[in-house]
Order: sequence, then C-alpha cells, then structure tokens
Amino acid sequence: MLAEPKRSTEGWIVESEDVTPIRVGADARPIDLRPRRAVILAAGRSERMGRLTAGGSKALLRLGGLPLIERSIRRMHSIGVEDVIVVVGANASSVERAVGRVTPHTVRTMHAVGWDEGNGASLAAAEPELVDDALFLVMVGDHLFSDGALDALASASRPGVLVDHHPDPDVWSEGTRVRIQDGNAIEFHRDLPEPAVDCGAFVLTPAIFEAQRRAAADGDASLAGAVTRFAAEHTLAAVPLSHDAWWRDVDVPADMRAARRALRRSLSKRTDGPVSRYLNRPISTRITMAIAGLRPSPHAISVAAFLMSLIGAVFLADGRGIAAGILVQASSVVDGVDGEIARLQYRATAWGGLLDGVLDRLGDAVIVAGLAIWAIQTGALSDTWAIALAVAATTGSFLSMATKDRIRALGLPEVAEDRLNLILGGRDARLLLIAVLAVAGLPAVALVLVVVTTSVTLVARLVLVARS
Repeated sequence: MLAEPKRSTEGWIVESEDVTPIRVGADARPIDLRPRRAVILAAGRSERMGRLTAGGSKALLRLGGLPLIERSIRRMHSIGVEDVIVVVGANASSVERAVGRVTPHTVRTMHAVGWDEGNGASLAAAEPELVDDALFLVMVGDHLFSDGALDALASASRPGVLVDHHPDPDVWSEGTRVRIQDGNAIEFHRDLPEPAVDCGAFVLTPAIFEAQRRAAADGDASLAGAVTRFAAEHTLAAVPLSHDAWWRDVDVPADMRAARRALRRSLSKRTDGPVSRYLNRPISTRITMAIAGLRPSPHAISVAAFLMSLIGAVFLADGRGIAAGILVQASSVVDGVDGEIARLQYRATAWGGLLDGVLDRLGDAVIVAGLAIWAIQTGALSDTWAIALAVAATTGSFLSMATKDRIRALGLPEVAEDRLNLILGGRDARLLLIAVLAVAGLPAVALVLVVVTTSVTLVARLVLVARS
C-alpha cells in the first residue's frame, strides 16, 4: 500500500514509496534528496559492557582517543549530514555532556522516555523533529564504520539499509539478519537463517514512526520490528557494504578489542609503498593508537618529525652514520603518525596537509645536505660532484611530490602509485635507503641512489600519464 504523496515546504512532491522528488509545475525534474539530518540511538543501558563501563554508558568508551558517541557524530558529519540528533536514555546526563563537547550548533540530544522498552521506542522520541523530513539517516550509536562505508547508503536518495552480505562468523551470530528479495530488505530478525546482516545504518522516511507504533502495539519495541513493518509497505533497498569498507558492532568487551584492531589497520593508505606497508605503518599505527588518548596536535607531530630529520642531518654531516641512520628512519616513521592521528580523530585539515608537505620537503633538503657534507669530508666525492649530486637529489625529491600534486590539480589521470613505489622513489623508501647506507658509512652511494631512484620514478610517472 502506498502512502499519500507529501508536499514539502520547497514545492516538491515526494512519493514515499520510492522517494522520487518531482517539482510542481512545468519545470519537472528530479533533485538530490540525500538526507541532511541523522538520528543516533544511544539510549541503552550497556549491561553487557559492565566490566568496562562500571555501570556507565558504553557510548562514552574511548576508541582512538574519542568516545564512541563522538566518533558516531563525526562520522555523520564526514558524509555531509548537517544536523545530528542523539537520542539518550540511560546515563543521559553523562552522554549529553559528551555530545555537548563536539559541535553544539550541529548536534543536540533528545531524551527517550520509553528507552528501556527497546531501540524502536528510542527512535520514536525523534519523531517531532523529523516528521517533515523526506529522508533521514538512522544509526545505532555503538556501531563503527570505516571511511566510505556509509557513502552508498547516504547517496541513494531513497529508503535503504546498509547490509553486510559476507559478515564474519562472530558478527553473524550476534547480528540482526536480513531477508532480501529482489534487492530489497523485507524482514529483520536475529533468528533468520539468512547469510546477510544489517549494519545498523538506515535511510528512512517519517513513515517509520507509524510502523514503529504498529510494531510496539504487537509487542515488538525493537528497531528490527519497526523496520520490518516499514519494509512490508515501503520499498527498503538493501544497500551492500562495499568490499573495501568495514563496520563493527561494539556489544561486549571482545568487540572493543576487535574495533581497536580494525581502527588501527584502517590508518594505512592505499597508496602506501612496500616500505610503508610492511615496515613503517606497523610501527607508526601502534604509536598512534598508544598516544591517541592524549589528543596530540597533528601539527606538533609534523614539527617533531622534521626536528628528527634535522638532527639526523646534523649527525650525517658529522659522520655519525649509525645515529644518523636511526634518526632518519625514525623521522620517516613519525612522519606517518601526524596524518594517522588526524584521520583517526577527524582532525584532518588542508592547512595540516600543507604544513606536513612543506616540512617533509625541508627535511629532505637538510638530509641530502648532510649526506653531501659527509661525502666531502671523507673524500668520497669532490666538492663539485657532491654539490651536483645534492642538487639533483633534492630536485628529484621535490619533483616527486610536485608532479603528483600538479597532475591532480590539472585533472590528469593519476598513475597507480603502487607500481611506481617498486622503484623505491617514494619518500619512505628513499629515507630507508639513506638510513641503511648511513649505517654502512656510504654517503656517496646514498646520494647516487637517491638521484637514480627519484629520476627514474619521475620519468616513469610522466610516461604513464602521457600514455593514459
């Protein structure tokens, strides 16, 4: 059965069955109806987490330096949701204080009077705020989502549920399973034999509130009961979780450990070369998770990494190869921590990226200068050759980043960096090469190899862009 069309305040008619917008009048065309508001359900008692919460709310448990509820709010902001409503119940005052510390002008709380009846009843508390919205997001507050996990759901412009078709066995055993027919979810229950589970994220219409009332009247005050009633009368698309995304339901202490592990692993980047992937990241991500609770400034970490490069360069110039090699490689590892902290805590900014890039280039320059001074002092190179190689190495290091930025700025097709990283022209490989050769006491060889690897990488990148 179809609900009556609803006229919005902007002159649009929204058919609630598929939420296809039509402008009234001659200029009839579809528009973007992505949800701009979200509800986060954080009203539960957290009884299964008692060992960690000491009777408090698990929404306040910290992962990567942020309370779970703040992480959920910032995830909503990251996908373009402008207005977030957090529904509270048990331990309401402490959760409200945590929410108030995020961004008060875009987040507010609502108290669910019947929160202890089920999370469907918690959702009902938000009805007065959402009754005029064509679409809105609903997310369970104890679920974590990776970057990109919610993008397809939020951009679908129609009611839907994010579905994991291939959950881990422990997730499947604890999750709410979904019956799917012709690409739409039609039933939700923990006892279904279906392989798919819902991820605790939905795009819904105000019709969910009537569905919730009918489910509650039948004795089911759960969110699963409400969306099952909704799906019986409205199309609810089963939006698959993308293969490169992940999510985690944090219900018991073991889930916290698994979530922490998933967060740490998510700090790696697809563009990481073999040195970063197998050497630097396993170290830097552990440092990041260890210090995340201190909420260090990413800018301060960028400066610290540069200072380590500077001290390493001084040691190179003084011929102290072992100490220099250790510091140069350590600076490379720490250079990953600033970006990891920024991504982990939703603190990444354009200014931070610019500062990091400038300090990296300065670090490259002083390290190459240290190598050249050492090579001259040992007689391995003449002044002329040392200066020439230092200029070439510095130029290659700078152009390595400059060409990538220029390609991106001009809208040219970007090259698969994983192929170029095999040439060892990336910064991580370059600094490891310098560190190893510094320990071996071979500054001249280090200069030559930096010139070769950066030059070959530069030429290869230009050729690949030209061909594409």
